[in-house]
This record gives sequence, C-alpha cells and structure tokens, in this order.
Amino acid sequence: MRLTVIGTGYLGATHAACMAELGHEVLGVDVDPEKVAALQGGQVPFHEPGLPELIRKHTATGRLRFSTDYAEAGAFGEVHFVCVGTPQRKGSEGADLTYVDAAFAAIAEHAADGSLLVGKSTVPVGTAERLDRTLDAEVAWNPEFLREGFAVDDTLRPDRLVFGVRSSRAEGILRQVYAPVLDAGTPLVTADFPTAELVKTAANAFLATKISFINAMAEVCEAAGGDVGVLAEAIGYDDRIGRKFLRAGVGFGGGCLPKDIRAFAHRADELGVSLAFLREVDAINMRRRDKVVGLARELCGGSVLGARIAVLGAAFKPDSDDIRDSPALNVAARLRLDGADVTVYDPEALDNARKAFPLLGYAMSAEEALGGADLVLHLTEWPQFREIDPESAAQLVSRPRIVDGRGTLDAGKWSAAGWHFRALGRPAPVGEGTLRGLQGRERERQ
Repeated sequence: MRLTVIGTGYLGATHAACMAELGHEVLGVDVDPEKVAALQGGQVPFHEPGLPELIRKHTATGRLRFSTDYAEAGAFGEVHFVCVGTPQRKGSEGADLTYVDAAFAAIAEHAADGSLLVGKSTVPVGTAERLDRTLDAEVAWNPEFLREGFAVDDTLRPDRLVFGVRSSRAEGILRQVYAPVLDAGTPLVTADFPTAELVKTAANAFLATKISFINAMAEVCEAAGGDVGVLAEAIGYDDRIGRKFLRAGVGFGGGCLPKDIRAFAHRADELGVSLAFLREVDAINMRRRDKVVGLARELCGGSVLGARIAVLGAAFKPDSDDIRDSPALNVAARLRLDGADVTVYDPEALDNARKAFPLLGYAMSAEEALGGADLVLHLTEWPQFREIDPESAAQLVSRPRIVDGRGTLDAGKWSAAGWHFRALGRPAPVGEGTLRGLQGRERERQ
C-alpha cells in the first residue's frame, strides 16, 4: 500500500521505517525541512537502536521517502498516519492538541476521496470523535505502545494491535496495512474511538502507578529499616503482581509517562471522574528525586557546597538519548544550584544534556567523571555502569561514596571494595565494614 506518516519525530520516523520494512511504499512528512533532509540522507536526529539502519535501507531502495509537501502526501497516500506530539499545555495539566489538530487539518485538505486518516498520537479521550465529526474524511485511531530503546521491535513485533474504528471498511484497511504482523499471530483488539484512546492512557497510568507503588514501599522501608529489593522480589513471585516495574529508584521520566498521567487526570476531571490517585502517583515519583538530593547532602556532611559530584547518567532511561523530564539531570541541576561542582557522563545523551543544561560539567567517559569526585550518583541504568569495577573506581575518586539511584549495582561488591554504598529503600549503610573501608581509605589519602 501507499502510506504517509505525518510527523517524523521519534514515533513518526520509527513508524515510517517499519511500515517500509513491512513492504509498503511510505512518504514521511514534516514541516521542518532540515529534519526531512537529514532523514532523506539516512541520518536520524535521535538515538534509537536499529532505526538508522532501517531508514538507510529503505531510503536507498526508494521505498521510503521524506517531504515537507502536504499536497504531495495527499496525492500519494491511501492511508495517512498522524504521529505528532501532544505536549503538556503551558499552565495546565492538559494535553496540547495544537500539533494534532494542525496535522489532521493539513492532510485532510489534500487527501484523496476514500483515504483513511489514522491517529497514533496519545490524546485525551474524545479527540477522535471530534476530528471524525469535523473533518471531511474518515478517521480511525491506532495507538502506539513503543518503548524507547525497543521501538523498532515493538512496531514490527508488537504484543498487541488496537484499532479504533467506526466501519468495517476502516478495519479492513488497517488489517491490510498490518497483514504481516497479524499473520505472525499478534493479538488484535478492535474497539470504538473512546476505548482505543483510553487503552494507551490507561496502560501508561498503570505502569506509572506500579513504579510509584514500589517507590512508596521504598519510603516505608527507609523509615522502618526494611529492604525494598527483597520486598519486591517476594511480592513479584505472585503472578497477579509480576516482577516487572518493581525496582525502586529515582523514578520515571521521559516524554510520555509524566505528561500522560497528568493529562489523563485532567481529562477525567473534565468528564466528572476523579483520578486523584494519579496525582499522588506523580507526587511519589517527584519525591524520589528529593530523596537522592537529600542523600547527597547527607553524605557530604549536610551541604554539597563545593563538593565534587559525579553523575552517571543523563538520559531518562538507557538505550536512549532522550532527556525530557530526566530524573538524572533534574537531580544534577538541583545539586549544581546548591553549590556543588557536578560532572555528568552518559553514553548517548551528552549533546542533548549540554544544550538543555549548559551550566553542568560534562565528561567523555565514566572514568573522567569519577576523577576526584567526593560523591558518585548512579542515576541512569546503562549496562556500562554495572560493569564498572568498584576497586578501580575507588582509585579515581577523592572519597568512595556512591548512591545507587537505580538499584542495579551489586551492593556487596561495592561495599567490599571500601565504598560507602547507599541505595534507595535499603538499609544504610549496606554491608558490614562499609564505613571502616571508607575511613581507612580517607586515612590513606591523608
């Protein structure tokens, strides 16, 4: 089929490349000529494993092209996917639909008769109904469920497909688009517009709630002297609960979960339904950042003024260069404001971090960041950080003190190497002899 993808950001570029991989002829459309030129040249302006290779593969064959011309897109496409952003409105928890409305209006103006306009953006419930009523074209909704770092696989081998449609014709067209995926056995849920929209927001709300639940348990463990890691392991064996998303830490960030749960609660208020618990989920999440800042002050003797602090991580999650609402950078910036000398290292997100937080210091390697540090904060769970040798690292820092904000480091190994090791939701200090090792190394340096 001939498909267009409106918007070539993270979602749109991935969807366009993957639709080409499924065998379709695809035209990606964006209002930014520089982005279009880069993508046409096989350059992806963000980090997503496997995506650059896919784009280069299909732009080389001509199966995938990019353009700024909506008239060209309207003449070309049988199905038009809208994949633009829905950021949080300024001064409100609600979603800003400016880009969605503009994209649908622009493609509807040029689309040929019989074309199907398919929304993939995460929107407040009621959006598809409004667009279908006001536009002179048939609308469907096909929410995305991509995980950054796994987006290509999640598109080509999703765990489910959801079609929000109002006609058997629209369902048939989407079945044709996704035929290879459906033939591979992917479950399909066909729904009305409101349900299709709510599937995505409900899924994000549930994941955010599960993360904040275990972080709330970490707060209780910190107050009671318990170990949230052992607690999570024990309750995770219950298959009604499961073990995924039960690792306590500094909390979630990124361009989806924070703004989506706020927009969901806001839209529910408009409908006369209270989802007040989502605001507590958000509050718990933000408190974990406060906890890391507090631990940093505690380990630096009550104040971080003049302390050299190494922050391992800038992206909001590994396998991404996305720094939107990054807990790591939020903590780093707050410590910098408190007078600390903060140096950040991340394998992929340094360029984005420098642009957004130019006053922070940056290193080109973990070893460089650790050099002379009074405190180390582990805030993004890149595999490279788990592989750091604690004994070698101890020779680089000024004082071997570390806060594991992601709960993925081996506490016993770090403590045995003489580090004062702290982790969220776990007894402090972790491991016998930690303080002795710390004091012994400090005496050696003196």
